[in-house]
Amino acid sequence: MRIPRAMGLVLLATISAVALTATSAAAATWTSSDRFGNWNNGGYTVYNNVWGSGAGPQTISANSFSNWWVDTNQPNTNGVKSYPNSSKTINVPLSSLNHVTSNVNFSTPSNGVWDAAYDIWDSNNAFETMLWLNERIAGPLGTKQTTATVGGSTWSVFSGSNGSNKVFSFVRTSGTNSNTVDILAVLKWIEARGWFGNITLGKVQFGFEISATNGTQRYQVNSYSVSNG
Repeated sequence: MRIPRAMGLVLLATISAVALTATSAAAATWTSSDRFGNWNNGGYTVYNNVWGSGAGPQTISANSFSNWWVDTNQPNTNGVKSYPNSSKTINVPLSSLNHVTSNVNFSTPSNGVWDAAYDIWDSNNAFETMLWLNERIAGPLGTKQTTATVGGSTWSVFSGSNGSNKVFSFVRTSGTNSNTVDILAVLKWIEARGWFGNITLGKVQFGFEISATNGTQRYQVNSYSVSNG
């Protein structure tokens, strides 16, 4: 039976789309569409972490803790919908640490509402320190306290509370998608101002706070590591 040309083009497009999807899926070592899907790899945990109210679908895929991505479609409504991330647990007091540094390289879409940030917690989850490397139409919690050059970057520093814990947000004054951060220097800077004491550093996470997308968009971490000692 001869297939009309128009129908043949549709079939070809469909077959190509299926082949592309299969190839993309095969390229990932792990993938999950579960809201709280997670995968342990190399001493890190990769989380899908779709936690916000009214969130849309999101699929996370990873080849390793340092190479992962999400395809996400979030409605244009108020509030953060998800924070897909790769997390390393440290659980060492600041006074016992000589260094905590991190390198990251990532890519983000040119639309939507999001920030690309470290989320750093003490072991009791009483203090949250966010380091925003880049953002689009997003703003941090709290009020601006000062501008500081510390940890290898210049930041606008905000302080506030989400009702459960204290939040310190360091927003880089010039956005970047590739950076090296001296995390311990930032935490020591906070401690020196008496905003917290000799806390135990719990988790260091890097990911994307995603509030809204214009259709399905991809956020990707190309390389990432945390070193401490």
